[in-house]
Amino acid sequence: MFETIARDLLLERTDHTLEIYEGSGSSWRLVKSGTPGNLGSFEDVLFANNDMQDTPVVVALLPNFRENGCTVGLGYVDLTKRVLGLAEFLDDSHFTNVESALVALGCKECLLPLESGKTSEIRTLHDALNRCGVMLTERKKAEFKMRDLVQDLSRLVKGSIEPVRDLVSGFEFAAGALGALLSYAELLGDESNYGNYSIQRYNLDSYMRLDSAAMRALNVLESKTDANKNFSLFGLMNRTCTAGMGKRLLHMWLKQPLLDVDEINSRLDLVQAFVEDPALRQDLRQHLKRISDIERLMHNLEKKRAGLQHIVKLYQSSIRLPYIKSALERYDGEFSSLIKERYWDPLELWTDDGHLNKFVALVESAVDLDQLENGEYMISSTYDPALSALKDEQESLEHRIHNLHKETAKDLDLALDKALKLDKGTQFGHVFRITKKEEPKIRKKLTTQFIVLETRKDGVKFTNTKLKKLGDQYQRIVEEYKNCQKELVNRVVQTTATFSEVFWSVAGLLSELDVLLSFSDLASSCPTAYTRPIITPSDEGDIILEGSRHPCVEAQDWVNFIPNDCKLVRGKSWFQIITGPNMGGKSTFIRQVGVNILMAQVGSFVPCDKASISIRDCIFARVGAGDCQLRGVSTFMQEMLETASILKGATDKSLIIIDELGRGTSTYDGFGLAWAICEHLVEVIKAPTLFATHFHELTALAHENSVHEANMKQIVGVANYHVSAHIDSSSHKLTMLYKVEPGACDQSFGIQVAEFANFPESVVSLAREKAAELEDFSATAVIPNDAIEEVGSKRKREYDSDDMSRGSARAHEFLKEFSNLPLETMDLKEALQKVSKMKNDLQKDAVNSHWLQQFF
Repeated sequence: MFETIARDLLLERTDHTLEIYEGSGSSWRLVKSGTPGNLGSFEDVLFANNDMQDTPVVVALLPNFRENGCTVGLGYVDLTKRVLGLAEFLDDSHFTNVESALVALGCKECLLPLESGKTSEIRTLHDALNRCGVMLTERKKAEFKMRDLVQDLSRLVKGSIEPVRDLVSGFEFAAGALGALLSYAELLGDESNYGNYSIQRYNLDSYMRLDSAAMRALNVLESKTDANKNFSLFGLMNRTCTAGMGKRLLHMWLKQPLLDVDEINSRLDLVQAFVEDPALRQDLRQHLKRISDIERLMHNLEKKRAGLQHIVKLYQSSIRLPYIKSALERYDGEFSSLIKERYWDPLELWTDDGHLNKFVALVESAVDLDQLENGEYMISSTYDPALSALKDEQESLEHRIHNLHKETAKDLDLALDKALKLDKGTQFGHVFRITKKEEPKIRKKLTTQFIVLETRKDGVKFTNTKLKKLGDQYQRIVEEYKNCQKELVNRVVQTTATFSEVFWSVAGLLSELDVLLSFSDLASSCPTAYTRPIITPSDEGDIILEGSRHPCVEAQDWVNFIPNDCKLVRGKSWFQIITGPNMGGKSTFIRQVGVNILMAQVGSFVPCDKASISIRDCIFARVGAGDCQLRGVSTFMQEMLETASILKGATDKSLIIIDELGRGTSTYDGFGLAWAICEHLVEVIKAPTLFATHFHELTALAHENSVHEANMKQIVGVANYHVSAHIDSSSHKLTMLYKVEPGACDQSFGIQVAEFANFPESVVSLAREKAAELEDFSATAVIPNDAIEEVGSKRKREYDSDDMSRGSARAHEFLKEFSNLPLETMDLKEALQKVSKMKNDLQKDAVNSHWLQQFF
């Protein structure tokens, strides 16, 4: 059970520290400890039979609260890849930046100073860690210090100290966070770390930002509740072949989608090359299946935990490289220069005689490769003269023992190997053995010439002085041979460690190749092929997905997916309000747009007929209600918190996906919130947005003469769409069509959905009556009829201020004149004539005032 429990605690639940003690009575000592971020001594247990899917990262945060927000110093360490990083940024009260950094780094554990700052702010930070599934470890404030940091780093980081000093001095708080990490992970206590780390500045804006809500809404990573692997984007896209390395890189890429058009296109070029050349793709994938997890092997090697079998695995991977190289060389398609530059040239360099060929030669001369079939890892006896001499001596002793066995059999008149056996055991070394049946025949000789060692059911074991002497000599030689082997293994391991830079580079290159091949395999093996997206910078182009599908939903066995177009066009349909019945496919549609954009920016083909995507720097998603009552946060409060972080964090370069907003409170409050949020998104943030809702009144945002338009804001680019459903006029039966079409939908068909759920007939009919009553009662004039025809049009025209002030002054005059009429003394006819004249005068004056014309 041990491996299962350790995996569950450290890899899945990620909220425990695991410690193992040895001893008895009152004396116990700690022998192993590990946390989700620092697996340390548990790695061998956890990954003995499973690939390592994810490299755990430990982050330390040093928040500094000020009036206008919070400056966060962040340090992180990736213990597997041996990378240290620093970042410092301003954050809002929801810690949106911290959250997206934790997601992008794949953080598993976070260090915070004990009791730092005001409790409410710290509680918000704890909530952010909780949402990301990060374990919190509190350390003393004193550990977050900068003293001696540069000196400590000079030992750990390879290269000269100057650039490190310059980098660290540029940060106010991040350096303290990094200091806490060094002491927590005890990096300086392990000499194998010295000179093996690299350090970098982590920039929040180098990748698309995703918070935990978006990761969940788009099902990016696997979850325990997934019914099958295609439920998550990672599970669907993970068709990697190498042992573990490809998986980990894919994990990282999905958390860090790119923002640079050229980088995305170069990934897409490579995927296209592999999609168009199936033979090359199959060939490369076959070779990659034979590649071990080089990164983990190197990690063990540098940690001085490696043995001969690790070396042999590296050797078996190294001898595949020439095959990979020649497969790449055969490609002569459109992207051959890119493939040559990215993969072939580096491989050519690393496999030459100065690099890996040297390593291959070392292993071939040093390791006894013939013994591998028996699962034995041994140094070849020809590799070292001392070892060779010991081997010869061992063989001659074996020969002498065998001759003695023959002589004794002859002497005792027993058949060799049949009756008189020669055994080799740990207790007595070499001994003769006969069955109990044979024993009486030779009892006389046994007692006089031999020493009987034991008599058991399986026979009698005995020896004599000659055999004992030879056996002892043999044992001594075997020990010497073992020690000599051990020394030579250490020597080979040390020599292999000098190739570490080459192996790390090869590992990076192969895992990248593996992931891109995995993308191309997915793109070409789906029943409906994927297509290459056209990528434009974030400030130009629109987001047009024709015939788009949700990759995870269409991969389910029971689904026949109906594709839909999504056209987010600046100034026309940049903000889309999507209405329609429950179960009609609204949620799937808005999520699939997010998933398609994410896939494109990771560098994969997308499940569309045709796609053009303007790069997004961030995807915000407010989807589905997950209650957090355990933390005292209601569903509605959770919804409001997520929406608040959208309103604070989004820019016009983001993509916003909102599903069902304002449902958990009274209808009018909810509608008011939804309307205000929509207007804010359209006017202030101006980000492309998909807003699915059952508040049909919201569709008035897209109409020209909306009753709510008293304040005459000009809102552009709002369009209505709906998911279509068909109702049979006679039976009232509802059929979902799952097509997204332009225009608003005025019904939610909630009562029909209740019928699907087999509500009692009486309840359904009462619901129909009540709904009809309320519909008659509510104001029907939310959307004037003439407005319905013009969907997605521009809103009211603006009037210039001079015109308004002239017009309103004239209107004021008109009203004053009317209020001064002595109506009580005038008869009806006279009054009508007077008012009619006033109206005509006003109408004449209105010719040169647009503002006045609206009243006629």
